[in-house]
Amino acid sequence: MSKFPDLKNPIHFIATLGGIGKIPIAPGTWGSIFAFLIFIYISHYVAMFIVVILSIPFSIWICEKASINLIEKDHKSIVIDELVGIWIALVPALYLSTQTSRTSYAVLALIFFRLFDILKPYPVSYFDKNFKNGLGIVLDDLIAGIMAIFPAMALIYLIF
Repeated sequence: MSKFPDLKNPIHFIATLGGIGKIPIAPGTWGSIFAFLIFIYISHYVAMFIVVILSIPFSIWICEKASINLIEKDHKSIVIDELVGIWIALVPALYLSTQTSRTSYAVLALIFFRLFDILKPYPVSYFDKNFKNGLGIVLDDLIAGIMAIFPAMALIYLIF
């Protein structure tokens, strides 16, 4: 069995977002911040809603391939699932009317996503515990991303 992650392996490279997942402290948070910045940058050039939708099955496939020989399926180095989760949480920012509300929402979404991903309230915890494959690795982050939308949006409507 080869070491994981082996960044020479393209699947491992993608699953770790280019090695970000190898950061020893808080790799999920670093992966989320990286994905946050990528979202902001590419949202100026492409239809992000479509990119986000297409990234979900791709991430599931990558996570399945990367974790196939691992005892711990949702290995801390696999952070492409954080990318999909934060991107889901950020989609509403695309539809807010002012730059201030978009920026504020995006920061709040990042904070709430990380809280839900780390604390794993129900139903995030259910999928994290019960689905140990590519789908499960991604699904708990997708749910954390969806959950992050609600408090972030509520605060935006209260503030603006």
